[in-house]
Amino acid sequence: MTNFLLFSSTVLIWGTTWIAIALQIGPVPVLVSVFYRFATAALIFLVVLIVMGRLKVPPLRQQPFILAQALCLFCCNFLCFYHAASYVPSGLISVVFSLATIYNAVNARIFFGDRISPRTLLAAALGATGLVLLFGMDILVSMNPDSWKGIGLSALGTLFFSLGNMASRRNSADGVPPITANAWGMSYGALTLFALILGTGTPIVAPPTATYLAAMLYLAAIGSVVGFTTYLMMVSRMGSQKAAYATVLFPVVALTLSSLFEDYHWTPLGVLGLMLTLAGNAVMFARLPMRRPVLAAEAVDLKG
Repeated sequence: MTNFLLFSSTVLIWGTTWIAIALQIGPVPVLVSVFYRFATAALIFLVVLIVMGRLKVPPLRQQPFILAQALCLFCCNFLCFYHAASYVPSGLISVVFSLATIYNAVNARIFFGDRISPRTLLAAALGATGLVLLFGMDILVSMNPDSWKGIGLSALGTLFFSLGNMASRRNSADGVPPITANAWGMSYGALTLFALILGTGTPIVAPPTATYLAAMLYLAAIGSVVGFTTYLMMVSRMGSQKAAYATVLFPVVALTLSSLFEDYHWTPLGVLGLMLTLAGNAVMFARLPMRRPVLAAEAVDLKG
């Protein structure tokens, strides 16, 4: 039940963040927008942990890996995603991001020697096929030369996200709780972003509208503090391959919201795509029947 709650919470939260990211694209430079998000998230995290008496400082030997997690999950990947949102719709970014399932399977094999199971390959194939049917026509119709920049940035951001998953998995195995790693990681990410702002001379523009401010607060408090905590708890409990399958369902949430608020119309191909995506989800998480051990008496009967 705990795994289900973590999984469903992550899907619902991160399935809505793409729309909020799109609302931040505009007069505020991307570097500043990402800084606002993680500086606010880090402040919330640190204050909550201090009030609860749970703020811990990881030992020095763990700091490089927390920094690696910070750069991949709370800095570089979102710089890619925010820039991508300038070129392609947020729904398309979520489609590319769903490739995290495959990225994680390959990276887990490289860094931890995990076997890529047939179940993972089948689930990824069903999910990817479903997503192509869900978004394929929209992608083909709306494609323009700049779209490839958005797709490339989305793919690069997803690679950073997957590498951050590997760092998080290593940190959890070394005894660093996801909450602690997130609190310090978001702090390091915000400091890195601020250094980049100063180093590049990027102007710091104040939040221009109430909509921008609301989107930023949602992304910081819900999308970052809550969303990353539930997701990295899944990585710790379930493994990076199963946890990343949540990314396949993000576009389904985005489409549902679009049908309610943006007049999105379902097509037969879209419905089929949704069914295939859900089938991939079932394949990934269904419990396989356990083989009942053959008792000695039964073995004798079989021989006789």
